[in-house]
Amino acid sequence: MTQYVLTLSCPDRPGIVAAVSGVLADRDCNIVESQQFGDRGTGRFFLRTQFDAPDGLRDALTGAFSALAVDFGLDWHLYDLAVRTRVLILVSKHGHCLNDLLYRQRSGLLGVDVVAVASNHPDMRPLTQSYGIDYHHLPVGADNRAAQEAEILALVEHYGADLVVLARYMQILSDDLCAKLPGRIINIHHSFLPSFKGAKPYHQAHERGVKLIGATAHYVTPHLDEGPIIEQEVARVDHTHGPEELMAVGRDMECLALARAVRWHAEHRILINADRTVVLR
Repeated sequence: MTQYVLTLSCPDRPGIVAAVSGVLADRDCNIVESQQFGDRGTGRFFLRTQFDAPDGLRDALTGAFSALAVDFGLDWHLYDLAVRTRVLILVSKHGHCLNDLLYRQRSGLLGVDVVAVASNHPDMRPLTQSYGIDYHHLPVGADNRAAQEAEILALVEHYGADLVVLARYMQILSDDLCAKLPGRIINIHHSFLPSFKGAKPYHQAHERGVKLIGATAHYVTPHLDEGPIIEQEVARVDHTHGPEELMAVGRDMECLALARAVRWHAEHRILINADRTVVLR
């Protein structure tokens, strides 16, 4: 048997689930997990179905779902779960998210293959290579930004990366790069944005006496830090936390939110709903 995941979205109407289930039942497939959501605001329906199918059935399934797409206006994808998501990580000088992702991958907790790490600094090379993963130092400045991004795209092509993860990569990606990898770049940032922009946001938060520390994982779009949100994590703090302690709490929240977002993407649980996401878990 082969394990597949079917994801789809379409205008909401009666009969969608019955039609999908009928295709699977007629071909001796067994549904092992299924989630769905109808958005009354947009009138869109979203479905994720994981199922076991007899080997060699992909072409037949593709033909059947293509026919359903005509009838229901489906935007659909069929994934073979034996094909793991290949991830390129971009990082700068802060290694906590990188270290967390590499550890989770080695421990079998992410369901992805980290194929390479690239950085505008050399600092994370020893950490990366300790996991046996290729490291690429790609310095960037005002005079070579376009060339450096071309090197990033070349790495995506060379390694066959399905997903690019910005694990505290402190560079703004160009609109052109974002447009070339739609829905394939995940970023993490502290949830103070846009409240505390610029240098030392945790110091700014401390001065304002914040009571919650958080982090947001989202898809990257040309609109800075405004892409569809995948996951957020928060922790309560109080007046006893200084700026350094707030930063430590924030780092933990960033690791948790980013790891969940990467895992859900790899499990094909995230569907785009206009400027939002539907996470079927």
